[in-house]
Amino acid sequence: MDADTRPSPSLRGLPSVDQVLKTPAAAPALERHGRAPLTQAVRAALAQAREAVLEGRLAAPLSPEEVALAAVEALEHRARPSLRPVFNLTGTVLHTNLGRALLAEEAIEAATAAMRAAVALEFDLAGGGRGERDDHVRELLVELTGAEDATVVNNNAAAVLIALNTLGQGREAVVSRGELIEIGGAFRMPDIMARAGVTLIEVGTTNRTHAKDYAGALGEATGLVLKVHTSNYRIEGFTKEVPARELADIAHAKGVPLVNDLGSGTLFDLARIGLAHEPTVREAVAEGADIVTFSGDKLLGGPQTGFIVGRADLIARINRNPMKRALRVDKIRLAALEATLRLYRDPERLRARLPTLRLLARTREELAALAATLIGPVGARLGAGFTVEVADCASQIGSGALPLETLPSTALAIRPSNGSGGALNALQAALRDLPVPIIGRIAEGALLLDLRCLEDEAGFLDSLRHVEVPA
Repeated sequence: MDADTRPSPSLRGLPSVDQVLKTPAAAPALERHGRAPLTQAVRAALAQAREAVLEGRLAAPLSPEEVALAAVEALEHRARPSLRPVFNLTGTVLHTNLGRALLAEEAIEAATAAMRAAVALEFDLAGGGRGERDDHVRELLVELTGAEDATVVNNNAAAVLIALNTLGQGREAVVSRGELIEIGGAFRMPDIMARAGVTLIEVGTTNRTHAKDYAGALGEATGLVLKVHTSNYRIEGFTKEVPARELADIAHAKGVPLVNDLGSGTLFDLARIGLAHEPTVREAVAEGADIVTFSGDKLLGGPQTGFIVGRADLIARINRNPMKRALRVDKIRLAALEATLRLYRDPERLRARLPTLRLLARTREELAALAATLIGPVGARLGAGFTVEVADCASQIGSGALPLETLPSTALAIRPSNGSGGALNALQAALRDLPVPIIGRIAEGALLLDLRCLEDEAGFLDSLRHVEVPA
């Protein structure tokens, strides 16, 4: 063999796959991931080492232990789940992209129990026959809302869809032009109405709709009147809308039902924790709505669900809709939902037990005290390349709830010492790559870590110690 074509000493010094697999560093990974995945990772690490030698980036051969460590690191990174916990320090409590409401411990325990064992999902334990899955939450919903009956689907968009389809398919649905909302994910009310098979009849204008507008639009072809709570925006100034109670009277005089979509919906008066009053489901029922739809994973603080409460005869019709089976919820969500609803029977302790209310109710003074304990360790970890200061900021509720309402909060404001925006973006990316990613927001030349949703201080600092601080 010509001397120029022989492997270089560095290449000949690379260990074999078998040598790497026998190292102490590989043993835990062998147990955790199995031989085949680990072998594949070792071969990939050796291939990268060979490439580095040939390109002159690696002068000395790697030891079997060094190759094992590189393979294990790559394997652990690849094995990380895609759906991972994160620290939500964005300042948005019900962040749609981060999973919205955190569940109460009671709901987590109930869901875990349902996952571990067979449950009486559609089985009547008293009579021994087939049961209905909605029965696990029906009585609770009736008790908490004052409605005659209730049913559950997988989210509020589904609740609106099946209610419109059941009550108005092939007929007209009358709605104020100012309530034709669009929410995240290109969910537009006119599109949902079209899919439900109803004909949209718009009344009024964007900013003003009167009782006479509704009355003039109701006729023989009308299937329902729809009221949509504009929870994700507000029109202010020269405005007019018809109150729900008056609208119910108009609809009932013509013999058609009123469907009131509350969007986020709440079973608790938010004014009790210092926020603006948001219409409660019980209020909507008492005002005469025949059907009320709302979400479970927003202000209610439970799992993703869509509720439909109202007149018993209309709920029965909705439950007979073939679409209902496609939109039903599974045992895990039902278990978590039942546990969450039970917490509402004790409103005096609800704030302490339901994470959504607890986070919304935190005061700036409480958060400032937390910031004072964190500023030192965070500053020390980030080093001289960044400054860390305590700053006042404003949190928001999120998920379309009370869009004009902000919550006085406190953040750690991180700025690069040299004023480089690139360093700030690099830090933000590094925080997203942590074992438990830390998600903040950039505003006014700083990375803000809003502390409103931080309750695991030790876990936050433990994750932060792994950050690779950009130069």
